[in-house]
Amino acid sequence: MTLDQLRIFLAVAEHLHFTRAAEVLYITQPAVSAAIQSLESEYGAKLFHRIGRRIEVTEAGLLLQVEAQKILDQVALTERGLRELNNMQRGELKLGSSLTIGNYWLPYKISEFQRQYPQISVNCTLANTEEICEGTAAGLFDLGLIEGEVQQSLQDILEPEVIDRDRMRIIVGKSHPWFQRIEVSVDELKETTWVMRESGSGSQQVFERALHSWGIDPRALNTVLILASGEMIKAIVESSEVAAAISELMVAKEMRLSILRSIQVVDNQKGAGKPLEIVRPFLKLKHKQRFQTRLSKTFEQILNA
Repeated sequence: MTLDQLRIFLAVAEHLHFTRAAEVLYITQPAVSAAIQSLESEYGAKLFHRIGRRIEVTEAGLLLQVEAQKILDQVALTERGLRELNNMQRGELKLGSSLTIGNYWLPYKISEFQRQYPQISVNCTLANTEEICEGTAAGLFDLGLIEGEVQQSLQDILEPEVIDRDRMRIIVGKSHPWFQRIEVSVDELKETTWVMRESGSGSQQVFERALHSWGIDPRALNTVLILASGEMIKAIVESSEVAAAISELMVAKEMRLSILRSIQVVDNQKGAGKPLEIVRPFLKLKHKQRFQTRLSKTFEQILNA
């Protein structure tokens, strides 16, 4: 049973005339007769009574008429839905984002996308870098956004692309002895207490990599708290004598208000007071093999703008 056969059958049932149905469908009368005969032969059921020069719908024909109309109505709805998806008139964009990007960098991009395409819903999940990588690989997200690294086991599955860069800052609050200072040496990093992000965090990955490059084992730092939220870390730093490495996006306002102080790290051994910076990329992730929707491609353009 094909959709064309159902359309032909419904036209005949509506007009109760083979020739008139053929004219409406712009096909030949023999083609109409062949379609009806094929249906009757396939299912062993008479669909029309031939009474002289007129026809009537049989009981089997009445059943098929109701069901065929349902089928073609559903096909029409499906076709309409596909056209609307293709024309960006409906649909859902599924994003996964690590916390810093999702809280401070991504909202403007989402707002711009929804301004242009208000009919599209955006579902954004926030989690740490490791979870976003795994979710993108599993197909839970159309696009993933992270500030860390793609774990080795997923590098053959995910395609990363740099879309922006971020600077991490060493910050302290007013009660910390470093608050009145502008810079500290690399060796002094071991002399204070620290609050850190969890091991799956992109921020933590980047900070630990920077420490290694400065000749410091991260385990040598006196870490007193490990938290899963940058906002919690910021609040702890504001009210206690601990230091933290955190995105400058998160603390821009606090630094302007002198609630927090950014401390420059310098390497006195490799040059007179040479400043050391922690710059990390923001990465867009997509699956190398999964089909990419038009929604996803359009949002990518906004991300790269």
